[in-house]
Amino acid sequence: MYYNKMIMIKGISHITIIVKDIEKTAVLFQKLFNAEEIYSSGIDIHSISKEKFLLINEIWLAIMEGESLLEKTYNHIAFHVSSHDFDAYSKKINELGLEIRKDRNRISGEGKSIYFYDYDNHLFELHTGLLDERLKNYKK
Repeated sequence: MYYNKMIMIKGISHITIIVKDIEKTAVLFQKLFNAEEIYSSGIDIHSISKEKFLLINEIWLAIMEGESLLEKTYNHIAFHVSSHDFDAYSKKINELGLEIRKDRNRISGEGKSIYFYDYDNHLFELHTGLLDERLKNYKK
């Protein structure tokens, strides 16, 4: 097995999701996360379809026009939020009429989560916990 300590992933560059209506989805992320639209291809196609780039804090989210997912799965993207903001986000999710997925069983100290689907069956999670906390509680 080849291993070189000099070659390392620096982090996530961006997240791309395919959505049926990029305008509607852009508004969703703007209302929910105060996302900033930093690019819109308009009618031009530089990749595989029309696209928009959004910034959520410093996370680059690309949304591209295409067909919605046919099935809902547990594959998801989780955003870390503070415990202080959790209820405000839950309220926004309800106000946007998004489908909330039932939370899974949790152990004490793992943090709180809310799972919700966007308009194209992508699952997102807002989570208050951190990896170190979860591992510590799993060892108990």
